[in-house]
Amino acid sequence: MSWHSMYKSSKFRHVYGKAGSREQCYEGIPITHSVHDNHFCAVNPKFLAVVTESAGGGAFLVIPLHKPGRIDPHHPKVCGHQGSVMDIKWSPFMDNIIASSSEDCTVRIWQIPDGGLRRNMTEALMILIGHSRRAGLIEWHPTCSGILLSAGHDCKILIWNLEEGVAVKMIDSHPDVILCMSFNTDGSLLATSCKDKKLRIIDPRSGKVLREADCKSSRVNRVVFLGNLKRVLTTGVSRWNTRQIALWDQEDLCAPITEEEIDGLSGVLFPFYDADTHMLYLAGKGDGNIRYYEVSAEKPFLQFLMEFRSPAPQKGLGVMAKRGVDVSECEIFRFYKLVTLKGLVEPISMIVPRRSETYQEDIFPMTAGTESALSAAEWLSGIDRGDLNFQHHYSRNHYVKEIVLSHKQLLKMVFKQQDEIRKLKDELGEKDERIRQLELELKNLRNT
Repeated sequence: MSWHSMYKSSKFRHVYGKAGSREQCYEGIPITHSVHDNHFCAVNPKFLAVVTESAGGGAFLVIPLHKPGRIDPHHPKVCGHQGSVMDIKWSPFMDNIIASSSEDCTVRIWQIPDGGLRRNMTEALMILIGHSRRAGLIEWHPTCSGILLSAGHDCKILIWNLEEGVAVKMIDSHPDVILCMSFNTDGSLLATSCKDKKLRIIDPRSGKVLREADCKSSRVNRVVFLGNLKRVLTTGVSRWNTRQIALWDQEDLCAPITEEEIDGLSGVLFPFYDADTHMLYLAGKGDGNIRYYEVSAEKPFLQFLMEFRSPAPQKGLGVMAKRGVDVSECEIFRFYKLVTLKGLVEPISMIVPRRSETYQEDIFPMTAGTESALSAAEWLSGIDRGDLNFQHHYSRNHYVKEIVLSHKQLLKMVFKQQDEIRKLKDELGEKDERIRQLELELKNLRNT
């Protein structure tokens, strides 16, 4: 096979990771010591939330994103849970709404005031009670703001209608603890991984298992839908006890399309997929590096691009919504890395190197917006609607960028004109001097 058939040219070939400076980090955070395999961090364009160590119940910090630096030890917390907080996720539609799940078997919805907390918050906007054992995972519906899923150690998934505050469906298809959940783009399908080593594709409204893969030779830990490619990616451990990734066709789970062994480390591999750029990021718990690939519908399917390396191990990672990235720096993805030993949250920007200062439309396509595409009742009735939720949410940053660019362009024009004026003055002075010399020579000629 020729070299050209294996190599694929890509505009993301030279993407690099850039760790934030100390001034951009959040320090002095008592990050939780929980051994549960979750991220313990959630971020949106307004706030950063981090699960913390807390006596007498569970708590998490909510910090305004624009206030990095050392955090006050007495900073107000969200502390209404009676047990340790296991998962937190911001609503993709409302930046002030966050959901949390806990060992106290409840899921709670909180409304954070603009500007952040001024005192400890103990009263939740909504308390969802339904699990008989600790609630380990939560997942927002991607196109409907009124639907939330939770998975507990009772091996059940509950679908909550937040418009009414009740559980409308219980999915009881797993014989063991559910490790991960992932919606497809329009929320019509749900992929799950379970301790029984099986990958499942489920119709969330009926609870019916549509397809199932029995991974006898490997253990599946995490699963993620790959946008509109009709593919599912899993991370896990092979029979040789090495970490591996596998790509599956969501319509046929008989065998993976391709498998790739990563390394022999033991931490769980967390996959993050960016549907806008078709890039996949792999970050291991306890690792200091982040690998990234470009995903395509054709061979080689997964094209390794590069690797961001750091000496500090990560306990978890929060991911900024695409509408919060900095387009002026050609930033296409941003992580918030938890470093437990230092009590530090460090931003890591994935940047496409570009020389041009104009808006790079080819790397910033239309992305998911904040407007809900349908109501909970509509989704429960069987309606799928994803396109209405897609808007160009780089527009605000784009306009700011255009203003900045126009200001820079004006300054450049002014400096250029000033240089031209200086040059013209110099030329004029030289010509005046030459005229005086010629006049003097002419005068001398007349006198002779």
